[in-house]
Amino acid sequence: MPALVAGVPAAWRRFVDRYAGVIHAAVRNAVADSGRSIEDATDIAQDVFVRLCKDDYRLLRQFDPARASIVTWLTLVARSTAIDKLRRKQHRTVDIDDAPEAAVAIPAVEPEHIAIPPGLLTGRQALVLALLYDQDLDPAEAAGRLGVDVQTIRSTHHKAMVRLRHHFGTDGDGTAPTPVEPSRRQS
Repeated sequence: MPALVAGVPAAWRRFVDRYAGVIHAAVRNAVADSGRSIEDATDIAQDVFVRLCKDDYRLLRQFDPARASIVTWLTLVARSTAIDKLRRKQHRTVDIDDAPEAAVAIPAVEPEHIAIPPGLLTGRQALVLALLYDQDLDPAEAAGRLGVDVQTIRSTHHKAMVRLRHHFGTDGDGTAPTPVEPSRRQS
């Protein structure tokens, strides 16, 4: 390790030869856990090596063999670097107040003019929409009234909205609607 942090090229080559597999495995596992494609793993592994050499091997100088083995420490460094890189690649969200009005514009339609065809929504979906929109309850209040989990209300609401968007010709993101089969079960 002293030769490595001193910048001896042969020591760096030995280090890479010996621990590249550990770093690649940790990165591949982090990428696989995130549901991303494995193609990202090679680039992220390179970022780990850059991070290790950066600022005159500052990170390698922080390694303390009394706290962990080099394999454990490198696995943690590789995994945290991978997670950081993957988080940065996630789609950025925009606060609704900062979004352009055209992006969030909803056509003005009077509620009494909307006719939902019978059978389009399940009974549960219709009930959840009635609680949320007609009775103006929040999801937690609706869940309490029905005796179910809040996530069940949110999920049912989402599924109902997908069906309605499809029926009325929009998926809400500017794309053509995807087919949705009406449920045979009325609950």
